[in-house]
This record gives sequence, structure tokens and C-alpha cells, in this order.
Amino acid sequence: MHKKMTITLEEDVYDGLYRTVGKRKMSQFIEDLLRPHVLNDALDDGYKAMAADKEREEEAMEWCNSLSGDMAHETR
Repeated sequence: MHKKMTITLEEDVYDGLYRTVGKRKMSQFIEDLLRPHVLNDALDDGYKAMAADKEREEEAMEWCNSLSGDMAHETR
């Protein structure tokens, strides 16, 4: 769902935006600029990509299991 918002820009900034992206594309341009700064999608996407890497997950599980095996022999 989209929300409508009114913002105020200096005239020269507005003119540059208009020349660069055009009137009908300003909202999408601004949203694309803001998205990475206000949403944490990049971190979530990174974790999803890591979890999808089966070879990496197997190596990580082996590493974790070897650590827990070492801890079992530690004196308390």
C-alpha cells in the first residue's frame, strides 16, 4: 500500500530532480534512495543467502559441533 506525502524542496533541487528523473518517476526515485536507510532488508537478505548456501551451512554445523565437543572436556 502506498501513502501520499508532501515534502518541501529548494527550487533548484526540485528542478534538478525533475530534469534527472522526470515528473512521473520522482516518487520511485526518492523511495529507492530512502529504502536502504530506513529498512533493514539488506541484512535479512544476507542471512537468507547464507542459509541457502548448503555447503557453508554444513561447514558451520561441523565447526559448531567441534566446539561443543571441546567444551565437554573442559574442567569446571
